Amino acid sequence: MNKAIPVIAVASMAMAFDSSAADKLSIKSWRAGEYRQKGAPVFRSTADGKHYTAITSDGRSIVKYRYSNGAVVDTLLSLDNVRNDEKIDLSGLRLSGYELSEDEERLLVYANPESIYRRSFRADYFYYVISAGGVRRNDFKRLTEGKVQAAKLSPDGRSVAFVRDNNLFLTKIMSASIEKVERQVTEDGAWGKVINGVPDWVYEEEFMMNRAYCWSPDSKYICYLKFDESEVKEYSLPMYRGMAPSRDEYEFYPGSYDYKYPVAGEVNSKVTAWSYDVYNRKHKQLDVPCEADGYIMRIKPTADATKIAVMTQNRHQSDFRLYFVHPASGVSTLAIQDTNEQYVSDDNMNQIRFYDDGFTFVSEKSGFRHLYYYDMNGRLQRQMTHGNFDVTEVYGYDPKTRTAYVQTAYVGEGSAMPSELTRGIYKVTANGTMTPLFNGGKDGAGCRGTHSAAFSRGFVYMQHAYEDADTPVRITLEQVSGLKLVKVIEDNKALRESARYAQRSRREFFQFTTPDGVVLNGYLTKPYNFDPNKKYPVLMEQYGGPGSQQVLDQWKFEWEQYLNQEGYVVACVDGRGTGARGAAWERQTYCQLGVLESQDQLHAGRYVASLPYVDASRIAIWGWSFGGYNTLMALCGGNDVFKLGMAVAPVTDFRFYDTIYTERYMRTPQENADGYRASSVLERATRLKGDVLVICGTADDNVHPQNTYELTERWVQADIPFDMHVYTNRNHSITGGNTSNYIYSQLLRYLKKNL
Repeated sequence: MNKAIPVIAVASMAMAFDSSAADKLSIKSWRAGEYRQKGAPVFRSTADGKHYTAITSDGRSIVKYRYSNGAVVDTLLSLDNVRNDEKIDLSGLRLSGYELSEDEERLLVYANPESIYRRSFRADYFYYVISAGGVRRNDFKRLTEGKVQAAKLSPDGRSVAFVRDNNLFLTKIMSASIEKVERQVTEDGAWGKVINGVPDWVYEEEFMMNRAYCWSPDSKYICYLKFDESEVKEYSLPMYRGMAPSRDEYEFYPGSYDYKYPVAGEVNSKVTAWSYDVYNRKHKQLDVPCEADGYIMRIKPTADATKIAVMTQNRHQSDFRLYFVHPASGVSTLAIQDTNEQYVSDDNMNQIRFYDDGFTFVSEKSGFRHLYYYDMNGRLQRQMTHGNFDVTEVYGYDPKTRTAYVQTAYVGEGSAMPSELTRGIYKVTANGTMTPLFNGGKDGAGCRGTHSAAFSRGFVYMQHAYEDADTPVRITLEQVSGLKLVKVIEDNKALRESARYAQRSRREFFQFTTPDGVVLNGYLTKPYNFDPNKKYPVLMEQYGGPGSQQVLDQWKFEWEQYLNQEGYVVACVDGRGTGARGAAWERQTYCQLGVLESQDQLHAGRYVASLPYVDASRIAIWGWSFGGYNTLMALCGGNDVFKLGMAVAPVTDFRFYDTIYTERYMRTPQENADGYRASSVLERATRLKGDVLVICGTADDNVHPQNTYELTERWVQADIPFDMHVYTNRNHSITGGNTSNYIYSQLLRYLKKNL
């Protein structure tokens, strides 16, 4: 028997407010962010640790503030007050990002970013000389004509590297002037063949990269990755004229977008690491040991100019290695190696931070993600964190005090929630003592919610954000010692005092045990003006991909509130394979993606059906991307609970998906043919039970529309009814113009018609 375990009494019953107490929530008002919590930009600490900088809300200035009181100290850049010798039109310019040199004399800024893929973009870059020789200059000039990618200041602030048309370039900044003749660093870059300094599609998507080069700390070398994708097979997406935006070149005849996309088991780019001597203008290939079909995922500077960090993995992603490479000689030395029978988490490499005497590293070798500190010879100095919880973010390490600052899926043994539903900020000493950097009861008694932070250099101050399921985010500037409040940056007071906030349906967390003895976490929200004597329809939403997490104690005012207003219960359950419950929990799904995850959604549906206020004949499930895949796996995998499902941008067979993601969790189709068949919606398509709506965008570069087309063709040939919506020229997010409003209105329409 499934038995619910109450986690926290966030609501004994839904708030009994008349829905007329606030204007009725609409899809357009929700999508427009009318009820979205306000945030704040992450402050950037200056070198002295006493000040921080940020772009103003109007995007016209970059301002320097004092940490101790939040007061403005200086305006580093104001577009309304610059020396504009190049007569650049600044009237409508809005800054999107910036980089400040260590000496605070130069700024590299960009505006008008134009997305390429998920993380990459081209933008207009400008450099700004704040001062030179102690004299204020305010010189504002273009870095180069036209938009470029991934521009980066050298550590001495005297040069800028960037990428144009798959080649690296270099521009010198001389005092208040700029060398107008660009230096082309690489010559072999070509579309579909060779990429220098930025990643190919699959590296960007799955290793979370948008730059593949770095400066050496002494500014003498640019070290970069070269991607030879000439042998990678090309994928072609049809393009039409469409609208928002309109592509007039395809008015009468469609065109195509062609790019390299390696599917599971196929050839990847050949990646090599190089250094470029800025002064002698010579290239050298770095001697980085890597299997022929392995990955070079990162190239980063350390604090030592003679050691560039290069990170590799084998094709299975089960063997991670960090090498230190001399940029002049190209000689490499193995620093550390981390292995796992299944895979080494891709996020672990993002938690590496380099210091004068060593570096931080996160590993799951203990069964949970914990922080370790190594010296620069790769010798383990100490394990910093211990316990049955995961470290979810490394904020930094102070070598002077041998203290680390981390975020954990843990807020104390006495917390009001299961550990994995929470996030705490801790200071961790060399002997492993953890001190919470948030206010709470003894040993976390009664604590809950999600804490996150950004620290000043030296860790004297922090920008602290707190939210929970009942509380929109509150962002404060605090002194770390004593947690003394300096300034409230954002408290979302207007939202908290609004009628919409009072009217909302509060999230109720629960746990239940499946017939297999597995304890799963979930939450639900109830209809407005909830009557426990009535029976309500339910929509279950989920994602469920490896390491992901939907069930968290954090603020969320999303589509679920609109559905509650329309009379639906909304439920969400994280199944096996999701995040923050240790390595063994996440890796249960290894080599059989979708099998256990979809079973858990069926178990969740049956549990929800047992609730006294639920109409067990009117339960639906939906999801996007992996969530769409999971929806289809459940509908076609012994479904006896869901009346219908809605799958947006779903994978339907992982043989269609990219190498890095798929093989991390499934190995190759050649090695794991049975696992791929078990994980395929196509293989179980004729077992569909329930109504189904499948949605895709024709220009989805991530999960190709091929997934939807191949599935629906099987249903056509088997004479199985289905509904399908296709969105012209839309990518994986299916947005643009009115598209987002339309897609959600159609999802609701489908629910109302069929549930």
